[in-house]
Amino acid sequence: MKIYNLLIIFLIALVSCGENKVVDQAAIDKQKIEDYLAEKQLDALSTTSGLYYIITEAGTGNKPGPEATVTVTYKGYLLDDRVFDQGDFYTGALPSLIKGWQEGIPLIAPGGKIRLIIPSALGYGNRAAGSIPPNSVLVFDVSLHYFSGK
Repeated sequence: MKIYNLLIIFLIALVSCGENKVVDQAAIDKQKIEDYLAEKQLDALSTTSGLYYIITEAGTGNKPGPEATVTVTYKGYLLDDRVFDQGDFYTGALPSLIKGWQEGIPLIAPGGKIRLIIPSALGYGNRAAGSIPPNSVLVFDVSLHYFSGK
């Protein structure tokens, strides 16, 4: 009985130690993305996962499948236009890349160009990654050069 009483006291103390806020990061990211699109006067499509994208060139031929290895040129930046990474002719297997790339790159064919506006859940989530703060919405301009595999 003593342990039960101590547990109750602990739980009451825990609950009363300040506000318990439930953060809906997806809703926060969605609002940030919509504000960004409005500020930049961009018209983007979105997927059910929350990825926003703008295809500037569709490319030609087949599109990469979910297991493909892709070669791209890319520039990644935060919503304040601060560049955090870029690469020329980077090659990587889609399954090993962030979810926003896994979902977005297969929307174009070789020669295609796409802007991906990626909510934090499809990027690095609540973890920092290098100069990228936790819960960051990411923007990538990606050109698909070629791919192999399915």
